[in-house]
Amino acid sequence: MMTLEKQLKEKTYFKMFINEHEDIHPIQVLGEAFQEEAQKDVPDLSSIRFAQGEVYFQHKDYEAAIFKWENITDELEPWAKKNTADAYYQLGLLSTAEDFYTAIQSDDLTLNTEVALHLFTLYIERNKIDAAVSTIKKSVASNPDYPNVTEIARAFFEEQQDWTNAIELAVNEAKRTESVDWFDVLNTYVDKGVTKHQQPSYFSQALILLFNLDQKRFEQLITSLWKSYQNEESYFTWITEINHLLLNLDIDRGSNWTILSQLHKETYLSLIEGRYFIKMLQGFIPDLLTNWLRLADPSTVVISSAAVLSWNELFPESISRSIVSEAENLISTTELHFDEQDECLSLLNSILSWAEAHDMGKNNRVKWIVEQLSDFDTQHIFIAGLSGSGKSAFINMVLGEELQDGPTSSMVMFTDAEEEEILEITDKAFTILPGFTDFQERMDRRRNALESIIEFRHPNQFLQENRIAFIDTPGLKGNQYEQFEVLRNLHVADRILFVLDANSPFSEKERKVLSQIQELAPDIPIHFLLSKMDTIDNEQEAIQIFDETSSLIHSLLPDANVFAFSSQYDRKQQLQDLAKFIQSIKYTRNIEDKRLAKLLYFIRTTISSLLQKRIEVENQLVESIRWNEEMLIKLNGAVNQLRDTEVQKTKAIVSSYRAIKETIQQNISATVPKMLQDCSSLIKEDSNFSKIHLELNEEMNRRIQEYLEQTVMPNFYLSFQEWIETCHEEFNQSQEYLNEMGEGFNQMYGEERLKLECDFKVLDDWRRDTDRMTSRFQLETVNILLRRTPSQFLLKSAGKLLGAISQNKALLYNKYKSFVENEDYSEAITAINQQFFQSFELFEKSLERDVTLFFKSPAIILNGSVDETRNEIQTNQEMLNKLNTNPEMFRDPLTLFEARLRQFEWMTVAGKGMQTIY
Repeated sequence: MMTLEKQLKEKTYFKMFINEHEDIHPIQVLGEAFQEEAQKDVPDLSSIRFAQGEVYFQHKDYEAAIFKWENITDELEPWAKKNTADAYYQLGLLSTAEDFYTAIQSDDLTLNTEVALHLFTLYIERNKIDAAVSTIKKSVASNPDYPNVTEIARAFFEEQQDWTNAIELAVNEAKRTESVDWFDVLNTYVDKGVTKHQQPSYFSQALILLFNLDQKRFEQLITSLWKSYQNEESYFTWITEINHLLLNLDIDRGSNWTILSQLHKETYLSLIEGRYFIKMLQGFIPDLLTNWLRLADPSTVVISSAAVLSWNELFPESISRSIVSEAENLISTTELHFDEQDECLSLLNSILSWAEAHDMGKNNRVKWIVEQLSDFDTQHIFIAGLSGSGKSAFINMVLGEELQDGPTSSMVMFTDAEEEEILEITDKAFTILPGFTDFQERMDRRRNALESIIEFRHPNQFLQENRIAFIDTPGLKGNQYEQFEVLRNLHVADRILFVLDANSPFSEKERKVLSQIQELAPDIPIHFLLSKMDTIDNEQEAIQIFDETSSLIHSLLPDANVFAFSSQYDRKQQLQDLAKFIQSIKYTRNIEDKRLAKLLYFIRTTISSLLQKRIEVENQLVESIRWNEEMLIKLNGAVNQLRDTEVQKTKAIVSSYRAIKETIQQNISATVPKMLQDCSSLIKEDSNFSKIHLELNEEMNRRIQEYLEQTVMPNFYLSFQEWIETCHEEFNQSQEYLNEMGEGFNQMYGEERLKLECDFKVLDDWRRDTDRMTSRFQLETVNILLRRTPSQFLLKSAGKLLGAISQNKALLYNKYKSFVENEDYSEAITAINQQFFQSFELFEKSLERDVTLFFKSPAIILNGSVDETRNEIQTNQEMLNKLNTNPEMFRDPLTLFEARLRQFEWMTVAGKGMQTIY
């Protein structure tokens, strides 16, 4: 049967009729067979025609083959139709071929698969990709064991970059065949990054099967999938899914799951770096840690145990008791050698980086302290004491310079260096102080002094030879808050040197301070320096005071040493004695462990301070919003007051200007008519009445010009000067008012933020404009007596007609004189005023704009402050809402840092058979 199927597939069915040993052409053999069969009563010619069609096909006579296959009616008919489709395909008649292929109906699985594969090829050639995909998928589904069908499908999907179907094929075939080759194919897809869109659960059954087939390949595929999901939204879903799967597998730690163990370690540590909320992690971290412990290889068994124990402390009962017990047993019996210092610094750096990224400050003080604790070549001696105890004199003696002329207000560390350099360290910044004067200024400063640490690097043989640094502190005065601020950096010290005044040593106040020091840093040894010994009257009394003080100290602190000091003693001898004293109190054994403990202390206090800072940030935001809202009301009030002032000043200035102008207008209106009427004296009986109106008009214009230039303009100028001085006073009042306003706001701001300066250049512009307007005026000739009024027309006409007749002159004289003396000159006055005041009216129109310019800068500053304050309120309110809506935004990362800290502490006791306290 398999032979027949092969013949039908390869179109070699005709060989059934051929004798291999006969050298006769198949056409002849089949023709003779056909003739022989045709002679029978009931001939069966289908099989011969089928075979003849194959031979014609083999010889590329496709039309003859089709003709033969069209007449097949027995069980070979479906194969004949398939062959006919093949022939049409070879003829390039693809559409006809497709019709024949799709019309075939058969239960023969081999035939159907062959038809599908040929259709698949045809669809690709016709670029009917969707049809090709559907066809090859059906072939794989119906007959996956058919030779090469899955390989053909895989090659096609990869060529088309149809990764969804390629992945589906690989997963299904891997599960069906249980062949590791298909798992390897799937792994290549994962490495290409084309499986990210699949839900993690899609691979679960295949992974379970692979675990039973090949555990190394299982580990490799999980690792690839894990890394592929790492930056995807489905990452947490993957972690949940894979750890649920691992929990249900029989995992043996002895199988050496090195890669998977390391992957769990990296994942867990990245998850607790402070980027995620705890509610996002609680669902899958217990399973992750459980599996990590089950998978842990020798290099990670301690850290995985520590992680389990620290998480269980944070969330009791979240991990099964059996796993917790196993972790406790492993951590107490397994030795771990790791760089504790490096691990500790890494944790602290993570905390500080998180704090800076979340606007919680740069914490430069802590960074500086960590630098000191990492310097194992230098021991730090913390010098403390009450105010006036003599600390400064001691420091000056050791350093050989008057570096301190009085008590310091900041913590100062004096250390040896090749060149002098002075640094000021605050939480916000590292600042290099340019010189000694700046250092003295910082030393004398009182406000916020305790927020600074000063590091004085200076070449000093004593400090270099003894490999020490002195940390001087402000004198303690009994104020509990100030004492805590001074002593909060105690843990940077390896030793404490407490300075006592020999005149009243070991007073009650000093005992209280020492008690506070022991409470804050019980593990730091305390020694004493008895200063001002030169002030004791005689040597015997000095010895007695030293012995009594030492005895009293030893009754409370048996291990403490005491050193007698005086600024009046020989410096060289004092330094030699002090060097011996320093060597006697230096303690170098286990210094790494002690420094590590200090680092842990600063990590814990940093976490606590950041938690407190979150509360402070919220309180500061609330206070800032309240304060800014009050300021906004005040600023808006100031804007309105400025606007009212501007309106008021504009009204007053324009009004006073108009009053001056109206007074001048009234003077002109009162003076000019009389001046024109007086021109009647120019009319004589012997005047030439034919031209008298021209002469009078000219004279009138001349007198008006003279009056305006010599009388009106000077008066106008004087009035302008007085008006500008009045405006100056008004502006000065406004500026004083704005100065007071700005000063008030600046006091509230606590800085010189608002400078409300008006533009007095406006007055200079006015002076220039008024000088120009009153310096000269040229009146254009006004037609006073040349108008076409009836009376003027009659007079001019009469003058021209009758002026030459002597007996009429008396009559004209009287008429002209009467006319000039009684004429209404209002039109002329209007024309004169219009000319004269034209430039002054333009000036008047600009006054309102000029006053606005005067107040422009304060208006811009105040309005800008309003906008700035409003924006600050909005920004702070949004931040406050964010804090209130997501309180875990600060709390959760710090809680996770606490878990890392506890994990580190558990690791430090590995193999030592001891438990940490929790």
